[in-house]
Amino acid sequence: MERILILMFISLIGMSSAIGQSDTLHKKFELSFGQAMLFISSSEVQDILENEAIIVPTNSMLFFAELRPLKRFRIPIFFNLPTETKQFLLNGQIINERASPTFGSGAQFQLARVKFDERSQVQFEAGPLVSFLMSEESKLVFAPISAGRFRIIRDNNFVMYIGTSYSFGINSWGLFYGTGFIF
Repeated sequence: MERILILMFISLIGMSSAIGQSDTLHKKFELSFGQAMLFISSSEVQDILENEAIIVPTNSMLFFAELRPLKRFRIPIFFNLPTETKQFLLNGQIINERASPTFGSGAQFQLARVKFDERSQVQFEAGPLVSFLMSEESKLVFAPISAGRFRIIRDNNFVMYIGTSYSFGINSWGLFYGTGFIF
């Protein structure tokens, strides 16, 4: 696990130097807060599918920071703090499971940008992430994620965003949104 993290960090450094020239005029840091919703339970997935259970999305608070060493390359850092248990309806009963806080990071790339005027633009960024969460046995679980988001930027510092993610490690799809500022 430690070797994977070290290799990922080294590859991020290598990619940042290969992506393009540094832009000294762009702002280097984003800080935002938002909401995340997880749509598939990490355990009992097979039972849910076999018994046609209704899945209730799990809500969490999203704390999000993004380092921007290059104009098109970003390093997001996030922390999801669940505000409720994971729930699903199975045979008329609500089943609750503990929802774990997650944290993670990765690499994101600005894939598209549309400027509306001098003060407003929309950007789309996507890329691979990795998250870590505590399992029910109190073990640290590693989960690779693919994520993307649309950002609306106003006055070069106010950000609103909506995005989606899929976690391959726990077979879950998520929706997240929030607001923040670029420094």
